[in-house]
Amino acid sequence: MTAENILLVGVDGGGSGTRMRAQWCGRCVDVTGGPSGLGLGITRAWRTIIELLEQAQQALGTHLPIRQCRLALGLAGANQWAWREAFLQNAPPLAGLRLESDAFTTLVGAHRGRPGAIVALGTGSVAEALHEDGRRVSVGGYGFPSGDEASGAWLGLRASRHAQHALDGRAAPDDFSRALCEAMSSQVTAPVTCIATLTYWLSSADQTRFAALAPVILQHADHPVAQALLQQAGEDIALMYQALDPCRTLPLALCGGLARELETRVPRWLDAHLVPAQGSSVEGALWLAGEPDTSADQYRTLQ
Repeated sequence: MTAENILLVGVDGGGSGTRMRAQWCGRCVDVTGGPSGLGLGITRAWRTIIELLEQAQQALGTHLPIRQCRLALGLAGANQWAWREAFLQNAPPLAGLRLESDAFTTLVGAHRGRPGAIVALGTGSVAEALHEDGRRVSVGGYGFPSGDEASGAWLGLRASRHAQHALDGRAAPDDFSRALCEAMSSQVTAPVTCIATLTYWLSSADQTRFAALAPVILQHADHPVAQALLQQAGEDIALMYQALDPCRTLPLALCGGLARELETRVPRWLDAHLVPAQGSSVEGALWLAGEPDTSADQYRTLQ
């Protein structure tokens, strides 16, 4: 196929939403949609991606067959081998498919493919580095609820305990606990106003719902509970960087929706290593989509 007949597509997918950038005949469009993190289901992930692919083609004014679409995806959960294999097995007959973690596409975008380190802070969290000798190192990425330190879901899960304590008498109700309950109520039909309704909310809450509480924590950053959580988040970011690069030589970019807020929470010694991200995860994914097929293990061409 000629370049004019191939639609290049980069995807950044997580537990809260998906961004897609498509390139065809020198033109690019961006579309966004719902979650496509693999932890929320393989069928759901592919449904979101296919829907966005259709939207992108409409925006470009074309409708190429799916076999003429070449995708590179950075998806949360791609490092879990069973999810990864299931996702690849359920792929439609694309021109090409490269599946990476969202951490790697974030790394590629942030440092334009050059050596560096990132800590991605969104619904979940993960850290990755590319060293001068080509080594790739990953830290975290174990997923919700056991991992994802310093992420939106991690913060929300722990902050929800303050709402629990305020409702059952272990802590005095305050503006923070009420704001948490209001945020929970906005996600369901039954307002969270008592132990029974909070229990109901918690029984069905996933990482996306918990991450939606992160803005409340940031708005009440001076509250002792929120303050302690944010301080711990900063320390966890520093710990991830140290594991990525014990010699502390690589530049570090904090990426994702919580990056700006949490940058002020990291230990001050880390300031000397922080650099702004040069590009986004979806830009990194699109860059990978345009790369030649160099690794059969990482890039699978489907006929």
